[in-house]
Amino acid sequence: MQVLLSIAFDPELDSEPAERLVRQLRAEISELDVESVGPTLAGTAPDGAKGTDAVALGAVVVALSASGGVFTSLIETLREWLSRHSARHRISLTIDGDTIELDRASAAERRELIDAYVRRHTGE
Repeated sequence: MQVLLSIAFDPELDSEPAERLVRQLRAEISELDVESVGPTLAGTAPDGAKGTDAVALGAVVVALSASGGVFTSLIETLREWLSRHSARHRISLTIDGDTIELDRASAAERRELIDAYVRRHTGE
């Protein structure tokens, strides 16, 4: 399974701190039992991306292994990362054309949306 992560940073954030945040997130994701994590390939830019820099900076592809809890672990990692760095950042996850956006929703609203999304893609 491949998951496309699109990070929309706070518009007031400069590119250097944004790059650092992407590197931190990729490092956290790589610690999970994922097959790979890396930037998107040319031509796979998320809808609404503005220019090459935005695509290169805030789009990450994660290939998940077949083991059961990896997807749930990825979601939890993203949730924690947003909690620490949220400001006005958003993360969109896309699997097979199904997209969910994580942003400034309340913790309860976010949990409910994420739980429903996880159930759709894990059969739980």
